[in-house]
Amino acid sequence: MNEREWPEEGELVVCTVADVKDFAAFVTLDEYNERRGLIPISEIARGWIKYIRDYVREGQKVVCKVLNVDPDRGHIDLSLKDVNEHQRREKIHEWKNEQKAVKWIGFASEASGADRKAIEEAILREYGQLYPAFEDIVTTGGEAADKLNLDEKVKTALITVANENVKVSRVTITGHLILTSPRADGVNVIRRALRSAQPKVENVDIDLIYVGAPKYRIKVTAPDYKEAEKAIEKAANAAVGVVERAGGSGRFIRKQKAG
Repeated sequence: MNEREWPEEGELVVCTVADVKDFAAFVTLDEYNERRGLIPISEIARGWIKYIRDYVREGQKVVCKVLNVDPDRGHIDLSLKDVNEHQRREKIHEWKNEQKAVKWIGFASEASGADRKAIEEAILREYGQLYPAFEDIVTTGGEAADKLNLDEKVKTALITVANENVKVSRVTITGHLILTSPRADGVNVIRRALRSAQPKVENVDIDLIYVGAPKYRIKVTAPDYKEAEKAIEKAANAAVGVVERAGGSGRFIRKQKAG
């Protein structure tokens, strides 16, 4: 489930291998209405590949990095080799959570009589994804449901479903930092900015993942959403501040909106 019709360059996506040829693997993107994508053999694995089927097979779930998107031609080019094991596990975990959330919205729709799609759209407008809404509802004692601007009957159903299914010990939120510097020592400026975005905060973990210049993914794990939001905003502001003081530009994207 995704509110955008097409993925973005640099994004990690869950795919199902549909067809394997000698020169490429054709896949469908699970989160984008089964849109078709292509992994050329050069992007399957590092090093020389003798038999492509030693690495991918029909029906297999894989996590790929988006290299290029051409909506006009309907082309999506992907890389399998650019995704490490940590990224793969994290993305699969996120995808499975979204699948659970889709099911839970179905429960809430049946219980309240509300249109399923309307509930999904309300959650996506506020969170960009489905699962974080259910976590937020649990960690805020149901208060987060008020942000969705839904009927009371629907809110009650969502709160009930969330409390029955979500067990939250720590929450994780993510965003992207876009950092650029025109200076000759711009690489060092960016490094300083990224270091400033990782202050030591008790009970809060901040990870920065290089996506592809000038984009860096920032992930914050904290005991609750309020603390996580506070930490990610503080970290992002610190990084942007370092770059801007050095004559560059920076911005923080908390979530992606439909384009």
